[in-house]
Amino acid sequence: MKWNKYTIRTIDQAEDIISATLAELGIEGVEIEDKVPLTEEEKKQMFVDILPDAPENDGTAYLNFYLDPDTDNEEILSQVREALEDLRTFMEIGDGTITTSQTEDKDWINNWKEFFHQFTIDDILIVPSWEEVKEEDQDKMIIHIDPGTAFGTGMHETTQLCIRQLRRFVTPDTVMLDVGTGSGILSIMGLKFGAKSSFATDLDPCAVDACRDNMEANGLSEADFKLIIGNIIDDKKVQDEAGYEKYDIVVANILAEVLVPLTPVIVKHLKPGGVYITSGIIDDKEAVVVDAVEKAGLTVDSVTYQGEWVSVTARLA
Repeated sequence: MKWNKYTIRTIDQAEDIISATLAELGIEGVEIEDKVPLTEEEKKQMFVDILPDAPENDGTAYLNFYLDPDTDNEEILSQVREALEDLRTFMEIGDGTITTSQTEDKDWINNWKEFFHQFTIDDILIVPSWEEVKEEDQDKMIIHIDPGTAFGTGMHETTQLCIRQLRRFVTPDTVMLDVGTGSGILSIMGLKFGAKSSFATDLDPCAVDACRDNMEANGLSEADFKLIIGNIIDDKKVQDEAGYEKYDIVVANILAEVLVPLTPVIVKHLKPGGVYITSGIIDDKEAVVVDAVEKAGLTVDSVTYQGEWVSVTARLA
């Protein structure tokens, strides 16, 4: 079977946000081609002594995604083009053009696994389900993650920013709300840090299987975690099921454009004194999220950074 291959020409600084946008549209397995130099940590994972000279980085990047010819490609492409134009209104995305080709069938869902290896976040070891823990790492906090087709391996800066903030605030009495849970990694981290329970929401039904499998892999009880599929921003049923003035911590690793309408809703779910941890914020959108947080009646506790990404943590008075 042949697949339709679509390539977005963009710039390397827009890779992450476009990839996240495609994921929100239900497009899985995005390939990124750019000339950004490898980090030292990435070089260590290449298992070669000498890397070939790479071409000079000109900032250009290509994002490839694949669609089954039997699906309505034009409808999906229309959504992608509309999303790219929306992104263009607040950030530089380069050409933003899409070219089309065809490619032979591959296992796109699983081939990415060859690039995802175990890694550390401070003293926490994140291990994909298909790798063994090394003897010398047995004393670390070990988290087993297989995102499946849901978002969240822990490798992205935004996830790591949230994990560090969760570690600051979680106590044995903490009841969490995890908005946009994906693979469940932030709920898992909260529970591993000692939280009492976590309630999670996501728009993608793939999160159900991913979360269930990852909770089981980390020895966590189903009784401590509940996930519902739906949009807490505008779905009253989801809001009611989550409950009001109930949570010590709400964590949301979502794009700034979603955090703005989400924040005034989340205030209704936080306990007085509760902590709101946000990330997924590109650095030039920091002020937008801080403004939304303050307008919702929250007080900014801290703003932290990693790469070009930002986490804003706030408290409800």
